[in-house]
Amino acid sequence: MTSSLSLNATDTHVLDVDPLIDDPGTRIVVCCGSGGVGKTTTAAALGLRAAERGRKVVVLTIDPARRLAQSMGIDSLDNTPRRVKGIDDTAGGELHAMMLDMKRTFDEIVEAHADGQRAEAILGNPFYQSLSAGFAGTQEYMAMEKLGQLRAQDEWDLIVVDTPPSRSALDFLDAPKRLGSFLDGKLIRVLMAPAKVGGRAGMKFLNVGMSMMTGALGKLLGGQLLRDVQTFVAAMDTMFGGFRTRADATYKLLQAPGTAFLVVAAPERDALREAAYFVERLAAEDMPLAGLVLNRVHGSGAAQLSAERALAAAENLDERGIVDQGGGNVELRTSPEAGSPAPARDTPDEHDQTPDKTPHNAPATTPAPDSQATGTPVGAATDDAPADHATSDRTATDSTATDQLTAGLLRLHAERMQLLAREQRTRDRFAALHPEVAVTEVGALPGDVHDLAGLRTIGDRLAAGADPAGAT
Repeated sequence: MTSSLSLNATDTHVLDVDPLIDDPGTRIVVCCGSGGVGKTTTAAALGLRAAERGRKVVVLTIDPARRLAQSMGIDSLDNTPRRVKGIDDTAGGELHAMMLDMKRTFDEIVEAHADGQRAEAILGNPFYQSLSAGFAGTQEYMAMEKLGQLRAQDEWDLIVVDTPPSRSALDFLDAPKRLGSFLDGKLIRVLMAPAKVGGRAGMKFLNVGMSMMTGALGKLLGGQLLRDVQTFVAAMDTMFGGFRTRADATYKLLQAPGTAFLVVAAPERDALREAAYFVERLAAEDMPLAGLVLNRVHGSGAAQLSAERALAAAENLDERGIVDQGGGNVELRTSPEAGSPAPARDTPDEHDQTPDKTPHNAPATTPAPDSQATGTPVGAATDDAPADHATSDRTATDSTATDQLTAGLLRLHAERMQLLAREQRTRDRFAALHPEVAVTEVGALPGDVHDLAGLRTIGDRLAAGADPAGAT
């Protein structure tokens, strides 16, 4: 599925996404990475490409910005998969999309595993409402729950998961275990102890346990909180073990051969450092890594012009502009009749003191114009001279403006080449640390992706995989 390619001095592999999404054995693709690197767009583009190549796909996003819905032409997404219209279905594929509703998913679990009266008591419990809406790790846990539900339905042959926009990519793997540990009954029994003990000692003990929870739970105070905890535990007692069991089952599903992880990163130091941590964690957990998607890579159509040469050319243009090249510094003399330059007067020989005398039979010469004859002082420029000067000034001004514009463009090109050099250095460092990881590079687009056409473009670049030259 991969081939060898040399990028500069570093050997790496090129990730080919088409064989990955075409393989019927690939049932789950998880797009993970730190926040702001383009996971949602990557997941949507992969889903669209797989659907148009014949797969029946559902894309599960956890992006609260709802960009996925907008790009797929859907008014809104919710906890139910919705079919996307406008795709090329000639190959027999389908595309569905949904956005995780964290609280609704939690409610569905309660409704599925508790009888009607008990479920009603749980859903109306203030402690449960805080837990389902604001407990740290709930979103990641519910994403895993929803993934498990979709896989169990066996309605789609490919599920593409856009992981939550966490500060750290590792939160997606760690949070379900944390929440599962909380819900497996042990901590709950600790929280029940204060209610049995009672009094100030019990409240102090309760506060120690509550320090592990988020600020949302801190809004519930005193005895009312104790009663809410008691009611919640009494209603959920038979369900606690199920949360941990399902979390473990979904975790094993992520380790299965039909799952493929794609780590998405920008060509920036912090993003690639986070990607390197995630790659190492996947290896430690025996989870199948398909490769790295290096997103928003910049390119240039004039890469042969280095930053140094561009800056030097800009400086040369600036230095040339310092000199006044206007034509007004050159005085032009013209003859009054023909407008041609007047002939230079002969300089008398220093030994010839004889005044110049004109013979009587010599042809008459045109007298030099004077103030009485022409109204123009001798030696003054004619009406043609100011026009010549203005034309020369305009030419010089236009030339200076062109030089300034060219110098500015050269500096912009130099900045782009410096950016390309920084990106290449970060890619080389990652490849040196993880030469076994296949990489595909996606060239940056001039604007945001907001429709199916934009997603197709991203999909094409994902499949092309290697050369972002010419990308903006």
